[in-house]
Amino acid sequence: MKKLTIYTHGESQGNPGPAAIGVWVVDKKGAVVLELAETIGNATKDYAEYFAVVRALQELRENLGDQSVTMQCELRVDNKVLKQQLNAEHEVKDVSVVGHFVEIYNLRVVHFPNLLPIYINKDENKIAIKLAKTALII
Repeated sequence: MKKLTIYTHGESQGNPGPAAIGVWVVDKKGAVVLELAETIGNATKDYAEYFAVVRALQELRENLGDQSVTMQCELRVDNKVLKQQLNAEHEVKDVSVVGHFVEIYNLRVVHFPNLLPIYINKDENKIAIKLAKTALII
């Protein structure tokens, strides 16, 4: 089974304020599969964190097609609550992210049944963080 590691990060200046996302995906050999740095308008940090996951899964679905169903994917996020919510360990209370939560759930069921959200510290997520911050500067 092929394996991908997905790093995502959402950034917001002002919370809410100008926001951006960073996505960095590598295969098991460390080759870059996907890299995104996008602004998303004004948003909260939590909204940006969720949106980063949505964009990562959407892009991977388009790039991989039906292969995504058989891939083992680790989703590494530096937001502990996000990881807990995606693993049904914590209730989603912020109504602004409910739509993204549902979209991620649907993408997992149909295209990424082997997706495993994992919490990591910010030091392990430097590239996705840099991508998001770079998008805000541009």
